[in-house]
Amino acid sequence: MAVKKSELYSSIWEACNTFRGGMDASQYKDYVLAILFIKYISDKYADDPYPAIVIPEGASFNDMVKLKNTTTIGDDINKKIIGKIQEANKSLATISFADFDDSTKLGTDKEKVTKLSNLIALFEKPELDFSKNKASDDDILGDAYEFLMRHFATESGKSKGQFYTPSEVSLILALIIGITPENSTSATTAYDPTGGSGSLILKIGDVSEKNISLYLQEMDVTTAGLAKMNMILHNNPQAKIVQGNTLSNPQFEEVKDVKLQTFDYAVANPPFSMKSWTSGVNTAADPYGRFADFGVPPEKNGDYAFLLHILKSLKSNGKGAIILPHGVLFRGNAEAKIRENIIKRGYIKGIIGLPANLFYGTGIPACIIVIDKEHAAHRKGIFMIDASKGFIKDGNKNRLRDQDIHRIVDTFNKQIETPKFSRMVTLDEVEKNEFNLNIPRYIDSQEAEDIQDIAAHLLGGIPEADVNALEAYWSVYPNMRKELFKPNGRAGYVDAVFPKDQIKQAIFGHREFTLYAKIMEDKFHQWSVRTEMYLKGLDIGIKPKKVIKLISEDILSHYSGVSLIDKYDVYQHLMDYWNATLQDDCYLIALEGWKAEYVFDTKKKEWNSDLVPKYLVIDRYFAAEKNKIQELEADKETTESFIQESIEEHSAEGGFFADFEKVNKASITARLKEIKADKTANEEKKVLDALLEGYEKQISLKKAIADAQTTLEKLVAQKYSGLNQDEIKVLVVNDKWLASIQASVKGEMDRISQRLTQRINELVDRYEKPMPALNKEVEEYEQKVAAHLSKMGFAWE
Repeated sequence: MAVKKSELYSSIWEACNTFRGGMDASQYKDYVLAILFIKYISDKYADDPYPAIVIPEGASFNDMVKLKNTTTIGDDINKKIIGKIQEANKSLATISFADFDDSTKLGTDKEKVTKLSNLIALFEKPELDFSKNKASDDDILGDAYEFLMRHFATESGKSKGQFYTPSEVSLILALIIGITPENSTSATTAYDPTGGSGSLILKIGDVSEKNISLYLQEMDVTTAGLAKMNMILHNNPQAKIVQGNTLSNPQFEEVKDVKLQTFDYAVANPPFSMKSWTSGVNTAADPYGRFADFGVPPEKNGDYAFLLHILKSLKSNGKGAIILPHGVLFRGNAEAKIRENIIKRGYIKGIIGLPANLFYGTGIPACIIVIDKEHAAHRKGIFMIDASKGFIKDGNKNRLRDQDIHRIVDTFNKQIETPKFSRMVTLDEVEKNEFNLNIPRYIDSQEAEDIQDIAAHLLGGIPEADVNALEAYWSVYPNMRKELFKPNGRAGYVDAVFPKDQIKQAIFGHREFTLYAKIMEDKFHQWSVRTEMYLKGLDIGIKPKKVIKLISEDILSHYSGVSLIDKYDVYQHLMDYWNATLQDDCYLIALEGWKAEYVFDTKKKEWNSDLVPKYLVIDRYFAAEKNKIQELEADKETTESFIQESIEEHSAEGGFFADFEKVNKASITARLKEIKADKTANEEKKVLDALLEGYEKQISLKKAIADAQTTLEKLVAQKYSGLNQDEIKVLVVNDKWLASIQASVKGEMDRISQRLTQRINELVDRYEKPMPALNKEVEEYEQKVAAHLSKMGFAWE
């Protein structure tokens, strides 16, 4: 049985946590990732006659397994495994692997042997057989590496998490710089001067869908090694990765110390506001001319140094994007002059403001500056997006959702101007603002204030302006407005027709609401019909990532222009289901096809199936049996409630069970024998008989439930063995996938309607009692209090 993608991730993460001990995440990641890498290349290239990575005899993961529990395990891993692999592969010679014999990190003698042996054992699990867990071009292991990098970055702390750019941000850069499968060839080049672990530049290759040439330079030697492994795990072993300081010692040159190599595309996420950037850099006469015509960045802030390096590293028609702190948009002095010079040359195509706390090295908000040299001479404006509000909390960090990414990319690439989110800012307007690019100067993203109407508080009525603000609803429910509100008698104000407790019913029961719900139901049905046909056509060898791209883009297009509902919200529901369930199912189908394997889950101690969960088979084929069991369980719960209530009622002092050490069937039976001949104990006998009957019924029901469950289990097992492919497809596509997605989309509609109900209730509650009515209530309460005090003999003034 194939392992699910999510289970693969959890297995690897389990290995990490087991191995970690007291080690810092920034250190123990190097050991885990090294073992993962060796395991991967051993599985992938062991039987390959022309391998991209040579595995010398005696240096495979299986050879590492043989070292378990040996006293020299650490030194042998260093020399016999890693050492031999590096000797046989020049491309790996520069990787600085972790020292597996480091006693300061792994402990001495027995502790080290145990730690390393346990770590190797965890990677021996059958589900981590990477030679089998491959689904066409989908990089399951590469994705697992990314999964680990994100977790390591999260745990590494503020000062040590900069090696990783969140994949969501990396994807945005890749999708907005202009690279596409259509304009990419093997000659296309992409460059990252501050490459980290390579996650950012890899996204460029993914979007191109071609084997383009990737170039990366990274200052930290260990992180450069991570990047090399990352490239191999993502099937990019040919990527050129070098180690060194990009600003003082750039490694990609056309003429040594004279001219930088130029590229078609460039991306970067440099360390923010680097204070030591001038170390080794000739700022007065940079041999590469990076500061000529622009100016030299401040000595203690290297943000613009990296931006200027990117500009110089792009071809005349090159395009790029760089992540920098917001300060680069508005800081003065030397940076203001550099910014002005860049803007005047038309190099900046756009700016995207991101949410705060996205990155692992800092919590400050950042922006993406998009560069386009090709159209610089004719540029008339800069397209700006304020995307600072779209994110979810993810632990102690913020994270962009799929819908946030898609909204940003769509808006930028199509240059869609949206109030409070995006607009094209002319260069003339920028110049009038003294070349200050601070996004709030050009986009007011603040939510409109909910203003209290003093006149309404004084004289009553709901301000018509507040009702008009709900126009999005009234365009769909034109008559509902007339039936929810009536004239107040004062111009500009209305009254609610229904009291607060009836408003929800009035909305949800309205004919226009019902009609719109039916329209939305039909809308989903239209999408599901064609999606059902496509999904049922999936088979072994499918590419899961292409599956979700096709159906998600289709649902996004299908809901475009629909009133009230936001197409990106619908899209997010699909993507959430993809990440939770559909993705794993597609990988199973890619590997094994439509198989309903009914196996015993040793963890949950039950029989089930990954692709076709047992509840689907029961709901479709054995609903009557399921209902019977539910009826028996409900009866059992009722009986048990009666037993408990009876015991509680008669256990107090003086009660029939007050002297019982324990109330159960045995003690009740014994008591009945004691009082059998006592004619004065009739009431007690009645209670005891009823309780005894309850216990017997409980036993009978438990047996009936167990028998029914056993019978149902046999029926289910028999059904699984006889399921044909068409039946499996109905269970999976119709009953599982589409039913779940439909429930989520319907829930979105319910939330929209709930917001309307909530807002109207809020307005009714706010203006329900004007000031005169409140004053009158106060007077009435005062009179009541005074009357009570007078009766008590107190004077009230």
